[in-house]
Amino acid sequence: MRKIAVFNNESVDGYFSGPEGDLTWAYQGSDDAEFNAFIANNASRGNGGALLFGRVTFEMMASYWPTPMAQEQNPVVAKGMNSMTKYVVSHTLEKATWENSKILKGDLVTEVRKLKQESGPDIAILGSGSIVAPLVQAGLIDEIQIVLNPVVLGKGRTMFTGLDESLVLKLIEAKTFRNGKVFLRYQPATA
Repeated sequence: MRKIAVFNNESVDGYFSGPEGDLTWAYQGSDDAEFNAFIANNASRGNGGALLFGRVTFEMMASYWPTPMAQEQNPVVAKGMNSMTKYVVSHTLEKATWENSKILKGDLVTEVRKLKQESGPDIAILGSGSIVAPLVQAGLIDEIQIVLNPVVLGKGRTMFTGLDESLVLKLIEAKTFRNGKVFLRYQPATA
C-alpha cells in the first residue's frame, strides 16, 4: 500500500499560509546552505514519487516549476517536481498541462483511498490545505512533515481547518537549522 505524507511550512503560531495566501515568509532564511541541502535532499528522496494537490496549490506550482526561472533557481527540485506524477483534486479544473499531471474529479476521500490501494510510489501532499484535514480525518495520512519557521503571522490558514476531532501525533524526527527553522516529522499516534 502506498503511503501519503504531508509536507508544509508552518509559522510558530500554526499557519501554513499567511493573510491572503502570502507565502513569502516561508522563504526567509534561505541563505542557510545546510537547510537548502536538506530541502533538496528531501525533495530528491521523492524522486520517482508522486504528488497530490488541491487545485489552488496545483495551479500555483504549475505556474512556477516548469519555467526556466525554476530551472535556474532550483534545478534539483525543479527536475523532481516536473518528473513526478502529479494528482490534482478538482471539480472545476478542465485540463492539467503540467507534465505527468492527472485530474481526480471524484470524491476526495474515495479517490485518494483508491490511489493508496494502487501499486506505485508513495505520495506527498505539498500545501493544499483544503485537502489535508479531510484526509487526516479519513485516516489516509501516514506522515506529517512540518518546517517550523521562526515567524509569527497573527492570522492566516491552518492546514487542519475543518478537522472534527483532535489528532495525536508521535514525533519520529526533529532537526534544527542555523536559520532558526526546525524540521519535524510526525506519524499519527495510531499508526
